[in-house]
Amino acid sequence: MRGGEPFELMSAFKPKLDEVTIVAVSSVALDATARALTLSCEAVDFARALLISDRLPPGGLPANIEWCQVAPLKSRHDYSAFLFRELVSCVETSHVLIVQWDGYVINPGEWDPAFLQYDYIGAPWPHYRDFTVGNGGFSLRSRKLLEALAEETLLDGEQEDRAICRRIRPKLESELGLRFASREVAAQFAFERTERTGREFGFHGVFNMPDLLGIKMFMRVMEGIEPNLVHRNERREILARLWRRGAMVSSLRLAHRFRRPSL
Repeated sequence: MRGGEPFELMSAFKPKLDEVTIVAVSSVALDATARALTLSCEAVDFARALLISDRLPPGGLPANIEWCQVAPLKSRHDYSAFLFRELVSCVETSHVLIVQWDGYVINPGEWDPAFLQYDYIGAPWPHYRDFTVGNGGFSLRSRKLLEALAEETLLDGEQEDRAICRRIRPKLESELGLRFASREVAAQFAFERTERTGREFGFHGVFNMPDLLGIKMFMRVMEGIEPNLVHRNERREILARLWRRGAMVSSLRLAHRFRRPSL
């Protein structure tokens, strides 16, 4: 899976991860979120799969994915607060894999059992020079980390992955002995803003999806999500990528959809 080829699983190998629960937490893009969970569960045999949301996806859920109902998550802060305070009560395994509608498993054969030696792994952040690991939209976290986060303060408006990986990381490491993956391990685990090698276990970022899915499938996914869900800078990047691929009609159609305030 390189260059602009559409997404498909690269290996028939299906890891059995009895130590890992896969979880998606969302009140938006529920069908696309269910799709991300379903694709990941087709690639990996997890101990348990959970969709934590205020309602079921319109398209329902496969039998192997459990629904855990919570109050509506009305903002990014609600999402971050849930991951800090509540997620630990939903996870009994040693680790949890967090996925979102735009981030999931793509190369099951690239799973490395050594990933479980760490308390946090997420795709590298190339825009930082100090703490460069990593993105929370597709991330592996230990239960020890979840327990520690339940005791920490989340600042108003703070994104949970930045809080974990930058503000409180020194404390988590020095006082609790938690281990964050190196940049090299994180790059093997997933990509987001770094160049794709085709050998990563997973990915995150809607702007990566045209290359992974192909234009037709990407547009199908986008037509099922709330138009205002994609950030303005990400919209520009997506439209530019579609234009460069020669998908002018799709680019114009998506630009029109982005201008709509809601479904």
